Amino acid sequence: MFAPRFAGLATALLCLVAAVLLAPAARAADPGLPALTGRVVDGAHVLSAGARGDLETKLAALEAKSTIQFVVATVPSLGGQEIEPYANTLFRAWRLGEAKANNGVLLLVAPNEHRARIEVGYGLEGVLTDATSKLILANAATPRFKSGDFDGGVARAVDDIITALTTDSANWRSASDLKAKSGVSPFFFAIPFVLVFIVFAIVFIGAWRRGGFANSGFVVSSGGGVEFRSSSSSEDSGGFSGGGGSSGGGGASDEW
Repeated sequence: MFAPRFAGLATALLCLVAAVLLAPAARAADPGLPALTGRVVDGAHVLSAGARGDLETKLAALEAKSTIQFVVATVPSLGGQEIEPYANTLFRAWRLGEAKANNGVLLLVAPNEHRARIEVGYGLEGVLTDATSKLILANAATPRFKSGDFDGGVARAVDDIITALTTDSANWRSASDLKAKSGVSPFFFAIPFVLVFIVFAIVFIGAWRRGGFANSGFVVSSGGGVEFRSSSSSEDSGGFSGGGGSSGGGGASDEW
């Protein structure tokens, strides 16, 4: 009686873990979200070729120097959503920033809805604060967007964000150790890994009691250990991609 209950618990936990871990992939496949094709994704077609090139250069230099992954995106529509949940969903789907550092930034512009947002990864919330993000949008970006100058508004906002991130280079390095001031606690996202550990422990114990791991479905490497490789934001795989970062809703929005 005890064994079936244990097996049922293991199955339930495994299903929960699978649902949580597969959620980002499902969001990334959402036809309503644009694909991450580079550091500048101009889906609304409001940026000139020259502006896009300049932005790509600046953002690539920032990432090479600091590992901060900063992406600019414009979208033709928010699909009826508010910009805050849309930006957070897009940030998570693109997995901006390094997985451990959570040092991603997204500048999202929705011209048709006259909204803009800076979405900040967990690890940078102590440097690029909500208040700083709001000031950058209100002073540098939205006044220019209102006059139709999207090239100028985006360029100025990007410059100000980079300045905020790099003025004191020591700040962003330690920012990932700071507790997020808003949004969901980063510890929430450790839950799936705890559940995975529990499930593996249950399966391993069961296999051991049955006489070994040969039939357990697990393969142990010749080195006797388990390999773990974290992804990183780069073009190594032939295309630009996120590095596994996340955001809990830090940042700010503005309208014009």
